Amino acid sequence: MEPIGFIRTPFPEKFGIPRQPGLAPSAVGNLTLEPQFQKEGVFDGLEEADFLWLVFYFHQQKGEWKPKIRPPRAGGNHKRGVFATRSPNRPNPIGLSVVKLLSVDRKTNTLQLGGVDLLDGTPILDVKPYVPYSDCHPEADFQFAHKPPDPVSVVWTEEALQNVPQELKQLADEVLCWAPRPAYQNDEREYGTTLRNFNLRWRVVEGKVQVLSSSVVAQGPGST
Repeated sequence: MEPIGFIRTPFPEKFGIPRQPGLAPSAVGNLTLEPQFQKEGVFDGLEEADFLWLVFYFHQQKGEWKPKIRPPRAGGNHKRGVFATRSPNRPNPIGLSVVKLLSVDRKTNTLQLGGVDLLDGTPILDVKPYVPYSDCHPEADFQFAHKPPDPVSVVWTEEALQNVPQELKQLADEVLCWAPRPAYQNDEREYGTTLRNFNLRWRVVEGKVQVLSSSVVAQGPGST
């Protein structure tokens, strides 16, 4: 197999990326097909789908896979079988993500996608339409993660807000409201999360995420 394209997202580093798609609706990614797949008609009919499945490759996963891992949802202290998780540490490091189709640009062979949870530059192996009557099962349950974690409030210091555009603040609020730190770290230590070309320094204080400062970093390919 070879990637059909490499998605550009606002997440240049793994830390802070939403752990499931759709948790940050403002996280927009652009997938442009590689030249050998830019064939006339390849996207015909795609606009009929509201959502798409992305099949992707965990390209930064290193080391051998393990039969049991410590998922963040379990606080990082309890092990589960790898096939009972969505961990990237798998025998075949392949992932699935449901994203919202925002637009199709046939001139550039690019899909604009919403609610992405992928690292900038992730290789995409395939795109498939999300079919509600077969893919959606409202009665389904997964006891380990039957609902999303409870979001927390995000508060900003005046210093942190000085140079942050409004659209980036909205994305940051959607990302940081899940307090994306290791679950076993429940102190007030400071963390850094990079979104597009901004690094945000934050901590959790009294159950709220407090954004302490923001600074511009080198602009990456996913920062536009």
